Amino acid sequence: MAYVDHAFSISDEDIMMDTPYAVNNRPPFKEIGLAVALLVFGTLGIVLGIFMAYNRVGGDRAHGLFFTILGCILFIPGFYYTRIAYYAYKGYKGFSFSNIPPV
Repeated sequence: MAYVDHAFSISDEDIMMDTPYAVNNRPPFKEIGLAVALLVFGTLGIVLGIFMAYNRVGGDRAHGLFFTILGCILFIPGFYYTRIAYYAYKGYKGFSFSNIPPV
């Protein structure tokens, strides 16, 4: 008689037959809205920060540098997830709305 390791076998009881598998590729509107907001506010922060540093708003360049760094921190994830959403919408290979994490 052959030895069968049942710890790694798949039986009909292991597979859920009552729930159909369906791919939900619906756009996550809340997450895309957050990504676009991060992109817009990050761009505004970078532009205003450079303007503030150049014109020494607040007495020195530190305020402008702070806004520029804050804008970069907001811009990077906003650009990344907006790009994923755009490529998934256009149907590029390898991009899907499931690549955007839920909020």
